Amino acid sequence: MVEAAAIVVVREYDAARDRRGVEAVERACEVGSCGKMCLFTDLLGDPLCRIRHSPAFLMLVAETATGPNSSTEIAGLVRGCVKTVVSGTTQGKDPIYTKAGYVLGLRVSPRHRRKGIGKKLVGRMEEWFRQTGAEYAYMATEQDNEASARLFTGRCGYTKFRTPSVLVHPVFGHALRPSRTASIVRLEPREAELLYRWHFARVEFFPADIDAVLSNALSLGTFLAVPAGAGASRWEGIEVFLAAPPASWAVLSVWNCKDAFRLEVRGAPRLMRAAAGATRLVDRAAPWLGIPSVPNLFAPFGLYFLYGLGGAGAGAPRLARALCRHAHNMARDGGCGVVATEVSACEPVRAGVPHWARLGAEDLWCIKRLADGYSTGPLGDWTKAPAGHSIFIDPREF
Repeated sequence: MVEAAAIVVVREYDAARDRRGVEAVERACEVGSCGKMCLFTDLLGDPLCRIRHSPAFLMLVAETATGPNSSTEIAGLVRGCVKTVVSGTTQGKDPIYTKAGYVLGLRVSPRHRRKGIGKKLVGRMEEWFRQTGAEYAYMATEQDNEASARLFTGRCGYTKFRTPSVLVHPVFGHALRPSRTASIVRLEPREAELLYRWHFARVEFFPADIDAVLSNALSLGTFLAVPAGAGASRWEGIEVFLAAPPASWAVLSVWNCKDAFRLEVRGAPRLMRAAAGATRLVDRAAPWLGIPSVPNLFAPFGLYFLYGLGGAGAGAPRLARALCRHAHNMARDGGCGVVATEVSACEPVRAGVPHWARLGAEDLWCIKRLADGYSTGPLGDWTKAPAGHSIFIDPREF
């Protein structure tokens, strides 16, 4: 008997009827393969958690059935959001803002792959992007995810665009000592907005609604590091700082991913688990030694994401390191397992970001022009623009 071909319907996600099916697909698509370590993401019952804070967002599901009266199954899903971001500058160095759609969280159940479902989901998402006025669509995947790269560049018309790095550092059981050579000032959201619009105004993917990001409940604060002696006790406000900034400074903000989703490493060898546990035992028994203990990443853990990382001057990497230590201690107090950030390959303060290479990843961003024809404005085709030194990573879609 010949098996009937499945009918695939792509439609908008409905929480009441689709949540369990979406969770099943997410579990089936864990990073890694059978017999190897994999990274499992627990969305805490909210499949929209990675996009719901964006200005406009949509989640689509692909539903399959073998006939009009047969039972249905969620075979795939995709999320997307649209926002206005910096795409370049004019010859006068004024920022150019462009509406862009971001494709994320594309999943196709293993038993339904190689049937064109992924391409169909992406195509429908791009239709929505166009309807909302987006000129470009972009996506991010790990550089070693060859299947994802092939789908987007080979079948969906995307071009390889940027290669930022995800830098991850474990949160130790002991607090890190604050830097003696840096003073850290906590900025009010208004001050942070002024600083970011001044420093990141020409940086790719800087969001026009940065004020909404900074005032979001998941944003735990923005911190400015300056050389000791020009610190918090002498802070005279952001206007004074912008009028005459010190020779070196650094800034970052902290986003609470822990309240949106949790991560868990599964399939780790027993020896690795035991070795990690031993570091925690030693650290608890002799905290004065400062042993770099490995948190329990083999149970659900949260993370704080460091966004808006930047600075200026020869001392900026050292000041960024001081800020990362401060964020580490915030994450420790918040019960997180790791802190993470994402930076471009040429980011000037990247050298100051402490991280463990084995926990991080190299990303690949791909881009596609959606609008017909090409702009006659100063930008032209963004897909062909050379990479800058920095890139702004929006924490709402990390």
